[in-house]
Amino acid sequence: MIRILLADDQTLIRAGFRALLDAEPDMEVVGEAGTGREAVRSAARDRPDVILMDIRMPDDDGLTATRTILGDPAMANTRIIILTTFELDEYIAEAVRAGAAGFLVKDTEPAELIRAVRVVHDGDALLSPSVTRRIMAQLASQSRAAGKVVPLDQVTEREREVLALVGEGLNNAEIAERLFITPLTAKTHVSRIMTKLMVRDRSQLVVLAYESGLVKPGWSS
Repeated sequence: MIRILLADDQTLIRAGFRALLDAEPDMEVVGEAGTGREAVRSAARDRPDVILMDIRMPDDDGLTATRTILGDPAMANTRIIILTTFELDEYIAEAVRAGAAGFLVKDTEPAELIRAVRVVHDGDALLSPSVTRRIMAQLASQSRAAGKVVPLDQVTEREREVLALVGEGLNNAEIAERLFITPLTAKTHVSRIMTKLMVRDRSQLVVLAYESGLVKPGWSS
């Protein structure tokens, strides 16, 4: 079962999400929160696999709560999907900086929401290639301006190829097709890269792919 925490200050939205997700045979809503602080407490208590986190909430917003939750080593296996009303670049950028694995607008179709939960639970990032290129290019530019350097000494040539494709927004199956390897091999490469670069999830790998220069702004996948 995929254990889910709902964090939104609107009771009606939480009720709708709960009804939708609890109807899935492999999903269970284990907690709800109406504020950022409640989300942090609920996450520590309920240990969800996936959190649907609203951005605008009282008592610490969703981004602050995300940073707090993902900063806890005990929550290393938790994935957070940020929810908001508008697809604004600054929200997406801040969500990625905070460590979120994905981003959705609240008017997303029910089937897409369900798919999103499964995608991030399986370890993939939830950003479309077009959004990925736009936002990550912005983050990379800021990192370079700040003088940040991403060391890739421990990463093999094949792993660099995989990292670049992750940066372009490809999933494991698409990486496998591009490199003529199996999806399992692609997944293994991604896991090894994450270990070597000490990042917690795929969205952070996307950031590093841009910061390292393996993917350039404007490239298409």
